[in-house]
Amino acid sequence: MLSVDDFQPVTLDDKPLFDEHYKKYPPLHSDNLFTTLISWSEYGRFKHLFKDENLILVSQIRDNVQIRFPIGKTSRRIVNSVLKLAKKLNVKHPLGFIVGDVKNWLASNYPGLKLVPERDFFDYVYLSSDLAELRGSAYRAVRNKLNKFKRNFNYETEEISEDNMKEVKKFLRRWCIWRDCESDLLLSYEKKAVLYSMKHFFELGLSGITLVLNGRIEAIAVYEKMSHDVAVIHYEKASPYYDGIYKAINMETARVLREKFKFINRESDMGIPGLRQAKMSYRPHHMVEVYSVEKDSGF
Repeated sequence: MLSVDDFQPVTLDDKPLFDEHYKKYPPLHSDNLFTTLISWSEYGRFKHLFKDENLILVSQIRDNVQIRFPIGKTSRRIVNSVLKLAKKLNVKHPLGFIVGDVKNWLASNYPGLKLVPERDFFDYVYLSSDLAELRGSAYRAVRNKLNKFKRNFNYETEEISEDNMKEVKKFLRRWCIWRDCESDLLLSYEKKAVLYSMKHFFELGLSGITLVLNGRIEAIAVYEKMSHDVAVIHYEKASPYYDGIYKAINMETARVLREKFKFINRESDMGIPGLRQAKMSYRPHHMVEVYSVEKDSGF
């Protein structure tokens, strides 16, 4: 029988445990990556438990506690334990982040469960070659804006390293001033997440590139390996003073990643209309759909 007391907070010291588990059971959704969990820990207050070849995660956002579907060797025994614990939670969606074939497995083995899509948290996945080359009529608008940026501004790309990390952090602080991070609760948490990732950049095994204009960093992208053929982009930030710069950092990042990865996961849009429109404009190859279980369904 599982208990909430069995779970421990996710800490940086847990990274080797997650790495070892994810070698065998690669996460399908970006929210389950260790970098995401540890960087956003103040927001999500994530806890974890390794049990019977499974990783079980719990989040608590304000008063909303949710168990995530076990990542590992799926079995009715472990799922039964998770469902019993989820049933005790007095929230609308006590069990979430159900992805891939797990949804069909649950529907077959637990037909009474009501699975509802969480569209705001669908991950967007693109072909690396599409984002790197921007070929065809589907990308005409993107190419036009990118070409205009290239005509107006000269830039260089640099890999994020120990040599320029200080300047990267300076850029991110400028970015938060531009975005007025402290005026919005989610943005304030994102600021903390980004700065934490930069502080522990090398410990977390992250990589990234910058765009340098007039001797100063004006855009960055931070990414990591998610599975053997998928890279995930955690952060993409740019100055508001250069129209088209987001198109440039997007394309340059894809050119780097396509050498090793067939796909690029650009995470979810969190239900933000402008972000959804931007992500859709790049024509995702597919979405990583995520579902949750309703409290009052039959379990």
